[in-house]
Formats: sequence, C-alpha cells, structure tokens
Amino acid sequence: MAEAGVELLADVKDLAVLGLAEIAGRLPFFWQLLRRTRRELAARRPDLVVPIDYPGFNLRLSRSARSLGIPVLYYIAPQVWAWHRSRADELARLAAALAVILPFEESLFRSRGARVAFVGHPLLEEEPAPRADWPAEVGIDPAAPVLALFPGSRRQEVGRHLEIFREVAAAVRARRPEVQPVFARAPSLPEGLFAGLEYPATTDTWALLHHARAAVVKSGTSTLQAALAGTPMVVTYRMNPVTFAVARRLVRVDHVGLVNLVAGERAVPELLQRDATPSAIVRALEPFLDPDSPERRRAVASLARVRSRLEPPGARGVAEHVVDLAATILARV
Repeated sequence: MAEAGVELLADVKDLAVLGLAEIAGRLPFFWQLLRRTRRELAARRPDLVVPIDYPGFNLRLSRSARSLGIPVLYYIAPQVWAWHRSRADELARLAAALAVILPFEESLFRSRGARVAFVGHPLLEEEPAPRADWPAEVGIDPAAPVLALFPGSRRQEVGRHLEIFREVAAAVRARRPEVQPVFARAPSLPEGLFAGLEYPATTDTWALLHHARAAVVKSGTSTLQAALAGTPMVVTYRMNPVTFAVARRLVRVDHVGLVNLVAGERAVPELLQRDATPSAIVRALEPFLDPDSPERRRAVASLARVRSRLEPPGARGVAEHVVDLAATILARV
C-alpha cells in the first residue's frame, strides 16, 4: 500500500502483535494510534473508510466513522464464526458493506442483515506460476523431495516455532536422508532470526510450496497457501500459555487451521500447544512424504476441494469487487 502511494499513519510492523497477553503490553500505543486516527477522520472527512481485518482496532475505528456519517466498507471480516459472534450483528449495523474472503462467511453475515459479497481469497490473486529455476537459486537438488517449513510471519511466532521445526527437519533427515528441508522466511522478518539455521531459507514461499512434497505449517493464512499449491501439510501452533487458556474457553470451532475450516473436515492433521512436539509432528508428516500413500492421496483430494471453494464464481480481482461495492455505497450517500 505504501508503494502504491498510500499515506501511512503507522507501519504494519508496529501493529504485528499476536495474543491477548502480548497485546496488553502494547495497549498505550494502540490507544494513542486510535485517537490520532479518529482526529484524522474528523479533520479530513474521507468519502469512504475501508478497514482491512484487524478487528480489535478496526471495529472501534468503524464506530467512529459511523458516528461521523462516513460509510464503511469492511474487507476481511472478523472471524465471528470462531468467537465473538455478537460482532456479526455489530458489523452488519456499522458497515455499509462487507467484502469477505471465506465462502461460508457470506451466508453468516447475510443472515444478520449485512450487505455482503464473497470476493474470493486474496491468495488467489498472488499465486504465480511454478519456477523451474528456484531449486538452483536455493541450492537444492531439483530431483530430490523437499520438505517446506513455515514457522510464522511474526517474530513471536518464529520464536515459538523455529526450534521445534528445526528438530522436525533433523528427525525427518535422519529417517529419510533424501528429503531436503527448506524454511520459509517472511520478507518482513530480518534474516538474523534464522541465523545459524543449517537448512536453506527462502522468501519465495509460493515456489517453496510448489516444489515441496509436504509441509509443516503454523496455523494461519499459510495453510490456505499450501492448500492452493496442493501441498499436504501438518498444521501446528504454539502460543503464550495464558492466551491459549483464554482461547480454549472462547473459541467455538471444530478446527483451528483455516484449511480445515474451509474444507469442513479434518483434511490435514492439527497439532497444537503441548501436542505440537517434534516427534508427534514427524509421525503425522511421514505419510505425506510417501508419494503413493493413501493418506497423501486423501489429503491432496481434500486440498483440491478447498481450492475450488476459495474461488468465487466468475472470480475477478478483489480490488475490482471492492471498487464496485464502494461505488454502490457512495451512490447511496
């Protein structure tokens, strides 16, 4: 967005805090930013506010916009299907329109009276063609199987997952020396976080997934990316114990991984918190490294269904959908 000319009041790096316990320490920063943003709304009086995801902050911002008579088009709605279902009613009231990225969200919000459109998942707009030159770039054998490891896109996530994933890579190599572990590093993360890693790391996550036979992926959007690439995976996650204890009481879903939520079934294994041990991850992963295993065939078929569900009929660029919705909203103002 900055490269496209958007004026930033704060950098996304300053907002990347995950977990209830972790957010508590940053509350003064967020309250100060919210006050500043409210002042900007009142002074500039924009024609439209487009909050993107980030409900803890953006729902408050949407309330402020609504009180000023500024229409709101909310893109990537809060995950009300997991927790805080009351937010669905509030969002239907606050937003002139919603643009949602998961297929089952459309009927959920429409049932609450919202004007809503399923616009497809943005990952579908990003997916490039497979790169034949990527193995040489990373320094691996193009003929040998690749294990992709996604420890996270935030410092906190990498801090909790990197050593576990390193142990998984070592255990897989001990059992299958032909397998080549490659780590995914989010471009926003410094290379120093991966210092001393005995395996290659790449920022080209699409190329990594297209070349990988299997993956270990921290729960989140990366699971959908792996699904779109057709790469069987084990989904795992560890978080602050306090945050996890609170989440267990609040979250009401059958699955944690987005890939399984979209599939509507346990398409791939999930190992969370204390269950996310290197040995357990390796046991769940091994069938996916066998190209002829029934477990791998079932997972690949399930991931293909996930891909079809993320593509809306007549899919267009998400920006086009948002522009259409915005034009409709502004025509009514």
